[in-house]
Amino acid sequence: MTTFSPFSRPLYVMAKPAGPLCNLACEYCYYLEKSRLYPDDSNRILSDELLELFIRQYLEAQTTPEVLFTWHGGEPLMRPISFYRKALQLQAKYARGRRISNSIQTNGTLLNDDWCRFLRDNRFLVGLSVDGPAEFHNEYRRDRQGRPSFYKVMKGIELLKKHGVEYNAMAVVNDYNADFPLEFYRFFKSIGCRYIQFTPIVERLGSHADGTRLASPGEQTPTLAPFSITPRQWGDFLCAIFDEWVQHDVSHYYIQLFDATLANWFGIAPGLCSVAETCGHAGVMEYNGDVYSCDHFVFPEYRLGNIRSESLTAMMYSERQRTFGEAKKTALPRQCRDCEFLFACHGECPKNRFLATADGEPGLNYLCEGYLRFFRHVAPFMDFMKKELEAKRPPANIMQHVREENGEVRLISEV
Repeated sequence: MTTFSPFSRPLYVMAKPAGPLCNLACEYCYYLEKSRLYPDDSNRILSDELLELFIRQYLEAQTTPEVLFTWHGGEPLMRPISFYRKALQLQAKYARGRRISNSIQTNGTLLNDDWCRFLRDNRFLVGLSVDGPAEFHNEYRRDRQGRPSFYKVMKGIELLKKHGVEYNAMAVVNDYNADFPLEFYRFFKSIGCRYIQFTPIVERLGSHADGTRLASPGEQTPTLAPFSITPRQWGDFLCAIFDEWVQHDVSHYYIQLFDATLANWFGIAPGLCSVAETCGHAGVMEYNGDVYSCDHFVFPEYRLGNIRSESLTAMMYSERQRTFGEAKKTALPRQCRDCEFLFACHGECPKNRFLATADGEPGLNYLCEGYLRFFRHVAPFMDFMKKELEAKRPPANIMQHVREENGEVRLISEV
């Protein structure tokens, strides 16, 4: 029997210092409804006691000299700067010589000069949620009074730039903005954002006695929320942006999925869990210390325990979590196992595997059609960049070997 060693891979647990609390009410947000998990709690914030317990356990669980803390939400900036100063003090207390980094995911609307000075001085990496130009962004990202949030987000971006805070963009691709890929992509270039993560929104509507709106991963319901992207939209969106990127922007703008695709092509671990072979090494801790298998699996059936009674090491390296992570590889339908591009997506995120194959086998990813179109489209370009890497040359050399002819981007052997 193979034993599962805690030294075999890194461990990440995102912390939710404000739980599901947020000053916005984005229509597609899957996390606002998590407050229903704890209906009896009125004060959904991480206490100082649990903060210290989390930081101590998290650092004790690490086996590498560098440790990353990720603060997520809800909206983590709903906690004051003093909370994060306390976190930094506790990190220093328990670091034992390790180098510690922090990242924080925010909607950007609460940023001000004080916040940006703090983030810069303490070298926080900021992930900022913005869904493109105002028309696209405001379609679903509004506050609780229905007011658009784009202006405040852009003000936040300007403050980050003013204070020299490192940031990247997390952009949700939905049913609306997916039809305008180049306008979407060029917006990020226009504001000088060089690191971009495009996330397709796929949510199914559930029917639960507690009023939960969205379906849990185990439910086989095909009823999609209206803001969800279609597989065809996703494939067309990726191909259109890739064509512009491969002609002009390789090594100038970093798109997470493109980098992860090249990593899989080259045979190394991608920096994106959705296209990795297995998952389960990245959990999430709620404000009350409850730990779940994944940020997209915060449902009662995926609760691993609580840090008050069990250690993060025990929960994250448990047989239950190992089974959760390995299921991504072992639960694939034959259609996926026989696919020539299995190495490139590994069936993508398990939360999206709610379709049946043509043979009636369950577990097909909803976005399969879109990914298949994308991988077929980029294959010759990825092959070229892989060869450049093997020859220890920069993949950006590909820009000298592509031409657009009759509206189609082609790879040519000589320039």
